[in-house]
Amino acid sequence: MDVHQQGPPHGPLAGFTVGVTAARRADELGALLQRRGATVQHAPALRIVPLADDSELLAATKELIDHGPDVVVATTAIGFRGWVEAADGWGVGDALLDRLRGVEILARGPKVKGAVRAAGLTEEWSPSSESMAEVLDRLLDEGVEGRRIAIQLHGEPLPGFVEALRAAGAEVVGVPVYRWMPPEDIGPVDRLLDTTLARGLDALTFTSAPAAASLLRRAEVRGQLGDLVAALRHDVLPACVGPVTALPLQAHDLDTVQPERFRLGPLVQLLCQELPRRARTLPIAGHRVEIRGHAVLVDDALRPVPPAGMALLRALSRRPGWVVARADLLRALPGAGRDEHAVETAMARLRSALGAPKLIQTVVKRGYRLALDPTT
Repeated sequence: MDVHQQGPPHGPLAGFTVGVTAARRADELGALLQRRGATVQHAPALRIVPLADDSELLAATKELIDHGPDVVVATTAIGFRGWVEAADGWGVGDALLDRLRGVEILARGPKVKGAVRAAGLTEEWSPSSESMAEVLDRLLDEGVEGRRIAIQLHGEPLPGFVEALRAAGAEVVGVPVYRWMPPEDIGPVDRLLDTTLARGLDALTFTSAPAAASLLRRAEVRGQLGDLVAALRHDVLPACVGPVTALPLQAHDLDTVQPERFRLGPLVQLLCQELPRRARTLPIAGHRVEIRGHAVLVDDALRPVPPAGMALLRALSRRPGWVVARADLLRALPGAGRDEHAVETAMARLRSALGAPKLIQTVVKRGYRLALDPTT
C-alpha cells in the first residue's frame, strides 16, 4: 500500500511500516494507520467461524434456554449482538431473550451495555474500567456458590476467570459466540513473518490474543519462533490493543505497548507517539536527519529510500561521524555478495534519494562517513 500523507508536510507515521494481524476490523485499523502516513502490511493470523454455522453455540444456547442461568456476563458488543442474531436465525431468539429477562446481566463496558439494551434487556451493572478483573471481583464479593453463571466467550482466553468462579463453587457455562480458526490461506501470514524477521516492519499490531497466539504457533511450525521473539524483543515494536491481547506475547517475556483505552483509535495514537520517538535523529551537514523505517526526514521533508540505501544508512548511523569501511558496508547490504562495487551503486542511489549529497562523505581508500555536525 502506498504512503498517504495527511496535511503538511506528512503524517506522523510516514516512513514507517506497520503489520496488522487482525481478522476483524482490519480494514478500519489499516485505514487509521494509512491516514497517518504508515505503510500497512496485513495478514489475518486467524479466521472467525460465522455464528450461524457454529454448532457449539447452538448447543450452549439451547442448554441455557432449557436450564436458565442466574447470571450472564456479556463481554463484547459484537459477540452479544451476534449471539442474539444467531438465535433468531435458529428460531429460538424469542425464547433466549425471554430466558435472559429474569437474569442478572453484567456488561463489561459501555459498548456491551448498548448491545444488551438494544436487545430489549437491562444490565444489572457495568464496570467503568471495562476490566474483566473487576467483573470477577464483583461476582466473588456477591458470592457465587451454587449459582449458574453463563459467560459469553469472545475468542480470547479469560485467564483465571472461569477457574476462580468454579473454585468459589459456581457452575460456569461458556457461550462461544465465535470461534477462531487458522486462516484458510496461510501465505499472507508467512509473508508477514518473513517481513518481520527481515526487520521490514517497524511495529506489529495485535487486537486479539488468539491472533498473537496463532502467529507464534505458525512461527514455531516454521522453526522460527526464537527468531520471531528476538525480532519483537529488539527491533519490531509489538503493540497490543489491551492486556488480555498481550498475554501470549508476555508468556515469551516480550514487552508490549498498550493504550490506556482498549480501542483501535488510541492504539494508533500510541504508535504515532512511540515510532517517531524511537527513530534515530542526527544533526548532519547542517540538516536535521531522522532515520525512519523505509524513509528519512531531512529537515522535515520526507525522503523515501530503497532497502539497500536504508541498510547503508543504518550502518553509518551506528557510528555517526566515524568512517565505515566498504567491506563493513558490504556486509550490511542484503544479498550483496562480495563485490564492493555494490556499495558504490547503493551509495549513489542513497545520496540521490536523500536529496542532500553532502550528508555522506567519501573518505578516499577507506570508506564513507556521515558528516556529523562538529557541535554535536
